[in-house]
Amino acid sequence: MASLSIARADPLSAIRLFVRLAAALFLLIFCLPAHYLWRLARQHSPWPRLFLAGVARIFGAAVETQGRPLRRDVFFIANHLSWMDILVMAGATGTAFVAKDDVERTPVVGWLAKLNNTVFVARTDRRSVAAQVETVRAAVEAHQPITIFPEGTTGDGQGLLPFKASLLAVLSPPPRDIRVQPVLIDYGDDMPEIAWVGDEPGGENAARILKRRGSFTARLTFLEPFDPTAHPDRKAIAAEAHRRIAQALASRRSAGFAR
Repeated sequence: MASLSIARADPLSAIRLFVRLAAALFLLIFCLPAHYLWRLARQHSPWPRLFLAGVARIFGAAVETQGRPLRRDVFFIANHLSWMDILVMAGATGTAFVAKDDVERTPVVGWLAKLNNTVFVARTDRRSVAAQVETVRAAVEAHQPITIFPEGTTGDGQGLLPFKASLLAVLSPPPRDIRVQPVLIDYGDDMPEIAWVGDEPGGENAARILKRRGSFTARLTFLEPFDPTAHPDRKAIAAEAHRRIAQALASRRSAGFAR
C-alpha cells in the first residue's frame, strides 16, 4: 500500500482530490432536483442509484459484475472492505443499506445516506436488537433491495471475518417471499490501497483513495440466491452465506484476479 508520505510527495495528488470532489458535487447538484421531482410525482426515483454509480466512477472505480443480481425481493449479504463498497453496490443494484446509527449523525454523509433509504441501527446497544430487527423488517417489506455487511467492520480481502447473525433474525421467518443473495466484493490487485483496515482514520483513508492515480477495478460477484426458509434460524442463514462467499473468495484467490 502506498504510504501517506508518498501520496503527499505526488504534486498532483491534491489536485486529483479537489477535482474528484468538485465533480461529485456537480453531479449532486444535477441529480438532486431530479430526485425530488420524481418524489413529488410519487414515482420511484432512480437518481440515488445513478448518483452513487457516478460518484463511484468519479472516485476511480471501474465496476465489473459477475452473475445476475436480483432486482427486488432480495436481501444481499456481502463482505465488507471499504466505504467504496457502498458506492459500487448501490450503483450496480439500487440497494439500500443497513448501517450503524453514527453514520446518520455524520455531516453530509448521513443526509446522503437517508436519500438512499439507509436503515440505521444502534448495533452497540444489545438491548435494542429486537427493535433493530423490526426496523429492518419494515425496510424489507418496502420491496427495495437491502444490503447488510454482517462482518460488522471492514476486512483486508484476504479472508472473511465471522458473520454477526443478529439482524438476520428478520429472515427467520421472512415477512414475505424473499431471497438471500450472497455477494463477493473484490478490488483485486488494488485491494491494499482500497481496503480500510486497522486504525487508519476514515478521513485519511478517503483522502488516500481520492488522491490516487488512475482507476481501479471493483468486481461484484453475485452468487446463487437461496431461500432463507430452507434454513432453521438466523445463524444457519449467516453460516450459509458465509460459506458461499468464502468459497467464492478462495476460488478467486486460487485463479488470480483477472483484469
